[in-house]
Amino acid sequence: MVRQVVILIGGVETPSGESARPVPVPLLDIAGRPFLDYLLDELSRYPTIDDILLLADHAAAGIAEDYHGRRWRGANISVATTPSHFGSAGALKHVSVRLQARFFLLNGRTFFDFNLLGLAGAAHGAPPVIQAAVKPAAGGPANGGVYCVDRTIIDYIGEAPCSLERQIVPRLVEEGRFVARTYDGFFVDISDPAGLARARTALPGILQRPAVFFDRDGVLNVDKAYVYKIDDFEWMPGAREAIRLCNDLGYYAFVVTNQSGVARGYYGIDDVHRLHDWMSAELAAIGAHIDDFQYCPYHEDGTVEAYRGASDRRKPAPGMILDCLKAWPVRIEGSLLVGDSGRDIEAAGAAGIPGHLFGEGDLAAFLRPLLVDRN
Repeated sequence: MVRQVVILIGGVETPSGESARPVPVPLLDIAGRPFLDYLLDELSRYPTIDDILLLADHAAAGIAEDYHGRRWRGANISVATTPSHFGSAGALKHVSVRLQARFFLLNGRTFFDFNLLGLAGAAHGAPPVIQAAVKPAAGGPANGGVYCVDRTIIDYIGEAPCSLERQIVPRLVEEGRFVARTYDGFFVDISDPAGLARARTALPGILQRPAVFFDRDGVLNVDKAYVYKIDDFEWMPGAREAIRLCNDLGYYAFVVTNQSGVARGYYGIDDVHRLHDWMSAELAAIGAHIDDFQYCPYHEDGTVEAYRGASDRRKPAPGMILDCLKAWPVRIEGSLLVGDSGRDIEAAGAAGIPGHLFGEGDLAAFLRPLLVDRN
């Protein structure tokens, strides 16, 4: 499982056409926010990614004041600096003790909308040192995107300065240790004025995605009544593949589940979190993820005082869905819910999205006709 992302920030410069004071390019303004913040929003969608390392030149050391030590959803952010002349590969070698066995590597000047964990799944167990996600370019070479990198890349890096693209990648290609996969998602590089203008126009809208809301018990897993133990959890046929389908087609994927077993004293909040963390790890193994788990532990007949009572988050009330709509840039058009009971469908209707009743069979086959490819 790949848990770490390294982002190359680079140094301080004044991009062509920009009148502002020199700044690291990833901090340029996009609709009122630094470009880097959009990258961090995207990376923190993946619950298994918990370590984001920003790699900056010494000249851009000020970036640490804004980002070092912060937590972005479930990920911890740290900043490391390297001498400006080291180059991209030299910078990696400089911080080699902080690199995990496998990590994602991003250029902080580019944004690529695709299923990141799908790339990690493709690279798992494979011999390449680098597995690259690239965007085909009409009439020219593919645009560089994102790398899934094995830490053994350090063995290929000599003395600084050393460029990853010019010195390391050609050698890996020659040895058959570099593999590229193409993706059709939105790609932009803000290094030039045209790319920066395109990002400012298009990027905020790109993140407005439709969502699929999944009930849990009876939809994603076999409903055995108050499931909270990992040993009792059994995926429904096609459930993991259904979530991967959402990820690949550009949908947010959310879980909204009533968990009155907490109010009834059958299990605790920690048990719910533990099971959801385990589900995330299981999904990551096939390149899939849930963006957000929402659950309601309340019930009017509960025996645990802290959770006894009515809640507008308990389905058929729409609270959990509405909370996702507030917290995430969800596009209502095209969004839907998949549930196994009337209360699920009622909650969806109250939130203004269609609900679809799933009974049995393969969940991915059930869901596929309801979705469109946003890429």
